This record gives sequence, C-alpha cells and structure tokens, in this order.
Amino acid sequence: MSTDVGELARRTRAFIQEQVLPVERELIVAGRHMDDDVRVDLQRAAREAGVFGPLTPVELGGLGLDNAGLAEVLEAAGTSLIGPTAVNCAAPDDGNMHLLAAVCTREQAERHLHPLLRGETRSAIALTEPAPGAGSDPSMVRTAAARVSGGWVIDGAKHFITGAEGAAFTICIARTGDGGTTMFLVDQDNPGLRVGRRMPTLDHSAAGGHCEVTFADCFVPDEAVLGDVGAGLRYAQVRLAPSRLAFCMSWLGLAARAHEMAAAHITGRSSFGRPISEHGMAQAHVADNEIDIAAARALVRSVARVLDTDGLASSTARHGAAIAKTFVAEAVWRVLDRVVQLYGGLGICEDHLVARFLVEARGFRIYEGSSEVLRTSIARRVLRAHTTPAPAAPIAAAPASAAPTPVLESR
Repeated sequence: MSTDVGELARRTRAFIQEQVLPVERELIVAGRHMDDDVRVDLQRAAREAGVFGPLTPVELGGLGLDNAGLAEVLEAAGTSLIGPTAVNCAAPDDGNMHLLAAVCTREQAERHLHPLLRGETRSAIALTEPAPGAGSDPSMVRTAAARVSGGWVIDGAKHFITGAEGAAFTICIARTGDGGTTMFLVDQDNPGLRVGRRMPTLDHSAAGGHCEVTFADCFVPDEAVLGDVGAGLRYAQVRLAPSRLAFCMSWLGLAARAHEMAAAHITGRSSFGRPISEHGMAQAHVADNEIDIAAARALVRSVARVLDTDGLASSTARHGAAIAKTFVAEAVWRVLDRVVQLYGGLGICEDHLVARFLVEARGFRIYEGSSEVLRTSIARRVLRAHTTPAPAAPIAAAPASAAPTPVLESR
C-alpha cells in the first residue's frame, strides 16, 4: 500500500481533536441532536482535511485502506464517539459497504453502494425483530417475502434498526420459502416501508437512531434481490467479521482517549496531601487500563491481517473476529469503568464526558453478537476439532413431513 498509514492516522487524530471534539461536546453537554446536518458538515470537513473514507476506493474519493491500515486509522477516528461517522466508517454503513461490495450487481453498486461510499447517503440493515422473531439467532426470522409477478412482497416487523431514520435504503432480511432467507434492497421512499419511532436507547450518537421498522405489502422488483435467493444468512456471515472488527477499532480509540484523559486528570488533582496519581490504587487502575488497551490493540491488528490475507468468508477470520469482539468489548468496558472511578464524583457528570462514554459503550457488548453468543460460537469451533464422529446409524425412511433442521453459526 502506498499510503503512509501512520501519517494518515496522525492526521486523522488531529482532525478529530480540532474539528470533531467541539461538536461531540455540544452533543453531550449541550444536548445537540445528532442528525444528518451534523454528519454532512463533519464529512465535508473530513474531505477537506484529506481523511475521508477509509473504506472508500480512491477512485470514489476515499482512502482505499485494507483492514491492517484501517486498524490504525479507525482507532484514531474512534477517539471521538462521532469520529467514525465523520470519516464515513460508522455502523451500519461500514458493514453494508463490505456486504454490497462482495455481493451486489453493477447496477446495484451504481444505485446504492457508490453513493454510500461517497457519503452522499446512509443505509440500514433490518434483521432484528420483536419476539418471537430473530435476535441473536438469525434463523428465527419471521418477516416473509412472497414471490409475485415481477418481484416480491415483503411483510413483517423489525426493531433496533440502526440508522433507519433518514437512511436512503434498508437491506431487509426476509424468509423466502423452504426455510431460506434472502436480502432485499428497499428504498426509503417505498410506500410499503414505514420507519416508526426512534427507540429510547442508552446510546445517542448514531445518526438515525435505533428504530422500529415495518414492511407492509412492500413490493420490490426482482432487481432488488441482493445476491442469490435463499442465501441471506450466508451473506450475513460475510458481513460480520469486518463489521465486528471495525467496532473494535473505533471503541478502542475511545478507550485510549479516555485513558489519557484520566491520567491527565489524576496528575493535576490532589487528595490526602498529594496528587491522586501517586496513590497506589489509582496507579493500579492506570496500569490495568494500559494492559487492556495494549492487549486489545494487538489482537485487533492481528485479526485485521488475517482478514486481509484470508478474505471476508474465511472461517479463520470469522473465528478471530469473534474472539476480538468479545475481548475488546469487555476490555473497553473495564477501561471506561476505571476511568469513571479515577474521576471520582466528576466521573458521573457528563460535563467531563467520560460518563457518556461509559453509557454509550454498554451496547458494544451486545451489538453484532452478544458476548455470550460469541463465546458459544468460539467454543463450538474449538470443540468441533476434538469431536469424534458418531458411528453411522442404519438409514431409515423419514416421514414425508420431516424437514431438515438448519444448522446456523450464531452471530
């Protein structure tokens, strides 16, 4: 790669420091609403600073980084809650960019992918449903798409759909007969798509919020099918590894910034006759934060190299991304919790930002696969290599009504 990634990371961090952090403070302390006007202004500034589009190809005005380069640059962008949005590499758009680049047709790329990469639009992906629909188990999708003349009709309800309010299009995952699922590109102005209320969640920094979305008699043409019919969950797996790793990169950046803030705070504040930084318990928190950040950074960069070498669909890359996401999500939480403790009473006041960092980070342990589900997937892969196949049983005729049970890797 010809790009000097280290220099780009430094410029990205400088851009965040100078132009994004003042806006972040307005959002947290002054209660300014995170909307597309904010996003567009920040992305315009990122272009002018030459740090826009880590995932966007150079020919479309971006930086065209691989995952190894992204690990450094997105960590720098992640030093602000809204930094990834400013450089056009925030969820769910980052994962959708990977997915569309791997699956979409040339016409779909022109209509949906390229505007997304250029920052002209935002997107959403609709999988999660109210109970008893899909959550951590994507095989439980209840939204259905029926084939009709010239296309499909989608019916179903989704919720916790990040960025749905104001998205140009939504990738809807729906069941399409024979137990399979299919992805559909649904434009925001489709009369069968309704974005409902923005759900009141702990985190407030995502443009478009987390919304309820309903598909009611929603007609889409055959050209709206993304990839092959029935392959929706397989494509979802392609999206997961880079999306999980991007989450790790950006949240690691926020943890590192908070760690620096806490170190400066306790050096300049005294208690019991000496700086807080000279107290052993405070030093223990600082040391543990340094250890967690160093371990998380090494793991993220190692998995990024595997992803670049083996590709998005690699089982090795998926396994590594699951490990990284589980560890980093919990390490970031530990770091931010210690930072709040080091700030003392000021740590629970949003004037000093770290309280908001902690609250916003809580969802990281759930989004793109909860830690519990990921641990199950990790353990199954490990144990699979040590499982002795059972002796072959006599083949018996199955009842006519019997259907195969799909075996799916948990998200």
